[in-house]
Amino acid sequence: MDDAQRFIDLLRRRGLKHTIQREEIVKAFASLGGHVSAEELYDRLRETHPGIGFSTVYRTLNLLAECGMARRVSFGDGLTRFDTNVGDHHDHLVCTSCGRTVEFSNVEVERIQEAVAAEHGFEIHHHRLELYGLCPECRQATRATG
Repeated sequence: MDDAQRFIDLLRRRGLKHTIQREEIVKAFASLGGHVSAEELYDRLRETHPGIGFSTVYRTLNLLAECGMARRVSFGDGLTRFDTNVGDHHDHLVCTSCGRTVEFSNVEVERIQEAVAAEHGFEIHHHRLELYGLCPECRQATRATG
């Protein structure tokens, strides 16, 4: 079953309608990619679909997370973001200045995590690794002003 059908099935199970508004939200979310907050998506949609309300955007993003088409992520800044990349496991680099987020996968990092868990008798079911610092642009800007 593809993502669109999973979403439609979830709506039916919940007794919710498959509306044009929800369809536009899903399309916009998929086109933005990356890590999108409800606020960011709402701001983007408001330009072309002024009739879509913030609560509809927020509820639709949560429905996408429930059916596996998105994943909720938080990077410690008080915002919940929704990640479009739910297929392959990945970790994140997060800029503490501009909020830029970079996804990465590294076999060596995964191996080290497994080794640390085994050393302590843990069986990992899932994990999340976030590394915080400055992206190249913010680091450069800091050097230029400092």
